[in-house]
Amino acid sequence: MEKSAKIYVAGHRGMVGSAIVRKLQKEGYNNLILKTSSDLDLRNQAAVEIFFEIEKPEYVFLAAAKVGGIIANNTYRADFLYENLMIESNVIHQSYAHKVKKLLFLGSSCIYPKLAPQPLKEKYLLSGFLEETNEPYAIAKIAGIKLCENYRRQYGCDFISAMPTNLYGPNDNYDLINSHVIPALVRKFVNAKERKESYVEIWGTGTPLREFLHVDDLADACHFLMNSYSELEFVNVGSGIEISIKELAELIKELTEFNGELAFDTSKPDGTPRKLMSNEKLASMHWTPRISLREGLEKVIGEYTVISKV
Repeated sequence: MEKSAKIYVAGHRGMVGSAIVRKLQKEGYNNLILKTSSDLDLRNQAAVEIFFEIEKPEYVFLAAAKVGGIIANNTYRADFLYENLMIESNVIHQSYAHKVKKLLFLGSSCIYPKLAPQPLKEKYLLSGFLEETNEPYAIAKIAGIKLCENYRRQYGCDFISAMPTNLYGPNDNYDLINSHVIPALVRKFVNAKERKESYVEIWGTGTPLREFLHVDDLADACHFLMNSYSELEFVNVGSGIEISIKELAELIKELTEFNGELAFDTSKPDGTPRKLMSNEKLASMHWTPRISLREGLEKVIGEYTVISKV
């Protein structure tokens, strides 16, 4: 990407989009196109067409999506499927129609079958049944991958896809119902310490294994892929390190200096038992993450502690 190129970051206020903006600005890209959802409804086909006609972006990072944790995914199933299908279909098609030089679509590790072999390799896509609780979201993201693949095949568009593992970092969602596991646990432990509570409730059994990546590492990978990768197959972006939910809770407990107990609510769903992504493909291109889980969590806890007092 040329430093002066017009670059549209869809979803720039979200955790992923804002990290991409920070990375691009740090690297000296000074012609970014940023629109809030109130400025541009990406679900609206006509509005997206007009936007592309007027702004004429040369590069697109498609980080806009309706996202949430296990409960949100399982509750708002139609919304997660419909809204994500509309967002990605509109942006990808208009990127083709207006001759965007390159587009990067951001997916999710939930695209993989629930019981796929570990670690998850790109070739395992569509090899088995999805996790039921987030199937609609996963199907929408799979559709986005296939849109990029087939616009490349039919029209020669330089559209690529990246599949991040579980993310955390600045601008995360700390709502206890709709958030992912790290922001939910950080909020619970910080609040419990402040209120001098005797325990923190953890959803599920604590046994599922998860891999986490700081969103600034993802942004670095996205910048790298946009400049260095141009092939049909999508690329996993992960840390290659997994940890159980129980171990994660114990680490956050240590970092927040909470002295109470852990109480596991086994009536809540665990989700997929294990989800470790193969980072082999990206590593072969000589990209690796830089931020350790402990270092990343220390940053996040500090950030949330400030936010919670505002």
